[in-house]
Amino acid sequence: MHGSSPLSRRAVLGLAAAASPLVAATPAHAATVVGGARLARPGVQGTGLPKKLTAAAWLVADGDTGEVLASCNAHKRLAPASTLKMLFADTVLKKFDRSERYKVTDADLADVPSGSSLVGIKPGITYTVEQLWQGVFLRSGNDAVHVLSHMNGGIAKTVAEMQARAQDLQALDTHVVSPDGFDHKGQLSSAYDLTLFARHGLKNADFRGYCHTRTANFPAGGKKTFQIQNTDRLLTGAWGVKTYDGLIGVKNGYTSHAGNTFTGAATRDGRTLLVTVMHPTSGYNAVYEETAALLDWGFGKGSSAVAVGSLVEPLSEGGARATPSRKAVRAAAGAPGAGAGSPSGWRLLEGAGGTVALLAGGVWALRRRRKDQGEHTG
Repeated sequence: MHGSSPLSRRAVLGLAAAASPLVAATPAHAATVVGGARLARPGVQGTGLPKKLTAAAWLVADGDTGEVLASCNAHKRLAPASTLKMLFADTVLKKFDRSERYKVTDADLADVPSGSSLVGIKPGITYTVEQLWQGVFLRSGNDAVHVLSHMNGGIAKTVAEMQARAQDLQALDTHVVSPDGFDHKGQLSSAYDLTLFARHGLKNADFRGYCHTRTANFPAGGKKTFQIQNTDRLLTGAWGVKTYDGLIGVKNGYTSHAGNTFTGAATRDGRTLLVTVMHPTSGYNAVYEETAALLDWGFGKGSSAVAVGSLVEPLSEGGARATPSRKAVRAAAGAPGAGAGSPSGWRLLEGAGGTVALLAGGVWALRRRRKDQGEHTG
């Protein structure tokens, strides 16, 4: 009897190790509604908003006060595509002087995913850091992202730093797998988090300058250069999109899995608004058209709108840590007021609970085995 315990000490310790990250990770996006419980509700939050919005999620916020003026599925976790490069820039931008020069090697480009958007970086050519960032912001070049990541100590180190920055910004819907935003299983963010990245990034003058640059000359080897143009159509007016008056930037993205995503910022009469639009279902220009419509609303009717939430401040800059409440847990878990399509917090908690229950059973079995052994030898 004493030799038939179903779990050994090693098995119990293994289950404990497996259970720990699951339990620890659950509150990050399932139990904590960052920015206010109303942002966890499904559908549109706000009144008098533009009709015919097709995006799966969107958000309008005042860039100065941090007030969220309106939203739709603010915390819904979706593939971010290249809008994740805003977090990359906010994490790495300050580490290198813009005049620093770097000669690219084959190894710097070896891990660029096939099918990536590229600015056209070539091994053996020396680039300034400023040129590399122009490649990131203007052409959304994954090759430029990977070169800067290798300068930063490698892809794994950069991803870890980006995840740490997201946690500091309290962007708890975000899970970083690669620094470039390319499609990877589990790489997710939300309209709320992308807006946090933009707001914090725009505080940096270089970030603001790069995302507002329309064209730049890029090295082609020797003394030759070629011109690159910003892919933000609200900034450049490309592909039939009308430029938006007062637009600052910031970043667009597209992959076959994520569809179109965009975070834009504009200033009028001394007031700055941020808009994030994710995964619209109509038209190739819809992400820009819907962003423009939401900006128009924000500068118009949104001026007197009652806030539905707020953009929180980074923990490192004195922001109050978001703490779960019973209402927030229910909202994030799929109870009335939960975001449509968002992950069920209770399902995650049930998964963690199942693991803990299994662990508890193992501990009980181990203790029982020891008791039986003690009774037998005594």
